[in-house]
Amino acid sequence: MAEPMIPARNRRLPDRWTLAAVMIAALVLTPMVSILWIALSPTENIWPHLVATVMPRYLSTTARLMLGVGVLTSIIGAGTAWLVVMYRFPGARFFDKALLFPLAIPAYIGAYALVDFLDYSGALQVALRGLFGWSSARDYWFPRVKTEAGAIVVLSFAFYPYVYLLARAAFREQPGGSCEVARALGAGPWGVFLRVGLPLARPAIAAGVALALMETVADYGTTAHFGVQTLTTGIFSTWLTSGNAGGAAQIAGVLLALIVLLLGLERLGRRRARFHASARQARPAVPQRLRGGRGWLAAAACALPFGMGFVLPVAVMVHHAMSKPAAFLAPGLLEALGHTLLAGGIAAGLTVGAALTLVYGLRMSGRRGPRWLLPVTALGYAAPGAVLALGLLIPLAAIDHRFADGWQMLTGHDPGLILTGTAAALVLAYVVRFFGVAQGAVDSAFGRVSPNLPLAARALGRSAGGVLREVYLPMMRGSVATALLVVFVDCVKELPATLLLRPFNYNTLATRAYELASLERIGEAAPAALLVMAVGLAAVVLVARNEG
Repeated sequence: MAEPMIPARNRRLPDRWTLAAVMIAALVLTPMVSILWIALSPTENIWPHLVATVMPRYLSTTARLMLGVGVLTSIIGAGTAWLVVMYRFPGARFFDKALLFPLAIPAYIGAYALVDFLDYSGALQVALRGLFGWSSARDYWFPRVKTEAGAIVVLSFAFYPYVYLLARAAFREQPGGSCEVARALGAGPWGVFLRVGLPLARPAIAAGVALALMETVADYGTTAHFGVQTLTTGIFSTWLTSGNAGGAAQIAGVLLALIVLLLGLERLGRRRARFHASARQARPAVPQRLRGGRGWLAAAACALPFGMGFVLPVAVMVHHAMSKPAAFLAPGLLEALGHTLLAGGIAAGLTVGAALTLVYGLRMSGRRGPRWLLPVTALGYAAPGAVLALGLLIPLAAIDHRFADGWQMLTGHDPGLILTGTAAALVLAYVVRFFGVAQGAVDSAFGRVSPNLPLAARALGRSAGGVLREVYLPMMRGSVATALLVVFVDCVKELPATLLLRPFNYNTLATRAYELASLERIGEAAPAALLVMAVGLAAVVLVARNEG
């Protein structure tokens, strides 16, 4: 952190910036505290019933999903990263950036595309029946698509870029001499990878896998479409179907504990990765050229995840959109687009503004105590949207009803539900959910500003607010804009929190695509899905450009 910018005599009482930072941190942590409170004091305690019936199934299914996705994402992410860093083959430069593109595709849209392509009426089976003259499903065998294995495949191709991004950076930082020594001692390509590259990059790979697993645990759209019962789908069914908020909160508490464990593993992986920072000063490895069949095999290994994670979803949605162009003029699409832009835009502005206030307030305080708020407030990003929605909706609904009752007693007029009856609760959920993204970008940007500049501005008579406006913000403009874009894109893609907190008859692009696709109306869902993917692609292109 920068040096304190306020005199010591003024640090006895918290200043307004510190108080604002603490209030924002309390707001971000409210849903998690609410979940624990509801779980520990439910109106009707069905925890013994959950443990005896559905909880073992939810836990075992979630564990199998995590195991499958963890194995596949580590293989795909680390393997492709090693290829593009250490070798030159046809398309290597293209795949270096293109392997990030699946980040633009929400996993639930990838699920719709894969099922549509592989199902009985999909393009692949139709082509096979035409090619071999089969007339019905009894004439041939084809694996079922909507299975747990299918969900693992979809989630792996959607989330492997987390591993790829961190592993690629780790491989680039490794000294080239290590690989050359290994080759001189007789190690072949696999030996160099397994004995040199992989051990040095293991912390980064572990951190990437932890991120992918957090997204897997939080997913709802994919698992619901494949009929896989996980902890997240259990929250929906226990709350919405059974009407038991306490039981849903207890499941959410288990899910939150699992997320905290994964977050701890991710932090541990990142901390261990720092031990190799000295390698940045060493000569990087010189990529070797792969010729002939080996080069094309490497290109195919990179093309598979790129094709499954990006090309297939885009191609399926474009095909359906072109076959039914009238769907772009369908009632509700423009309204969903407007809701998405409005809610996402407001949430992005509030999130980045709150992150600026919190980080600047903690820096202004000059105290060591409040610094623990930075990692704690990042928990919102790790918490699944369903957990945050449950933690927000119940207290907000109570506030709504009490305010409405009081207002009606005073004026005789019922104001309705101001928070939960409008998009306000949804915007608040977005702020809490993606606060960690904005906070990380803002904190990093503050750290790049020399502490001498704000100290000089204070010496010249500028107030704390003036220093922020005239010194920090002009120098952080690029980072703030990036944070706004990334938070906005995350808001556009968010599905579970939007499904639970949106007002009646209020659709965003994500919920419109989900509702229509779940009814097997892919052609009508395609325009909304394409708009979501286009927004996501803009953020991925920005990340790829910044990665060099």
